Amino acid sequence: MKIVMLLVIAILALIAFRPGFSFKSQKLADYAGNTPPFDIRVALSGPLVSEGIIYGPLGRVTSRFVAEFTGEWEGNTGSLAEEFTYDTGNTQSRKWFLTMGENGHFTATASDIIGEAMGQQMGNAVRMTYKIRLPEEAGSHVLDVTDWLYLMENGNILNRSEMRKFGIKVAELIATMRPVK
Repeated sequence: MKIVMLLVIAILALIAFRPGFSFKSQKLADYAGNTPPFDIRVALSGPLVSEGIIYGPLGRVTSRFVAEFTGEWEGNTGSLAEEFTYDTGNTQSRKWFLTMGENGHFTATASDIIGEAMGQQMGNAVRMTYKIRLPEEAGSHVLDVTDWLYLMENGNILNRSEMRKFGIKVAELIATMRPVK
């Protein structure tokens, strides 16, 4: 009887942790009717402030940060400069270059991004995927990243990102972004 019970528990655990029940199972279409509509040219324009935490592979907070962003747009091309300050005192800068395409699709590049990031906005959500090379002090690893951003009614943005290496989740980021008034 114990073996059967352990087998049932093991099967349920496999079902619960398969990709269909995880972060990756979200689809932009799930948010298509949600408001307010997310237009990155508007929501990521001007000065913004962000606070966030990064969880390691064991689910514990490994880092905290505060960041200042500045978004600038001219038509369908724009940039987003990011200046991070971590709880360790380390700082990091990144500048994204974004280009809007058709049907809410966009591409983005930055110096620590390998190739092009691919994104799409729909309803109140944005999904972007890319490969990032971590800084040398973080091991220079290349991670696969999926970012989800959700625009709230008050103009704030909630960001949840998952980082994977060889398909295994190694980190998760949760952050807020809000316009500076």
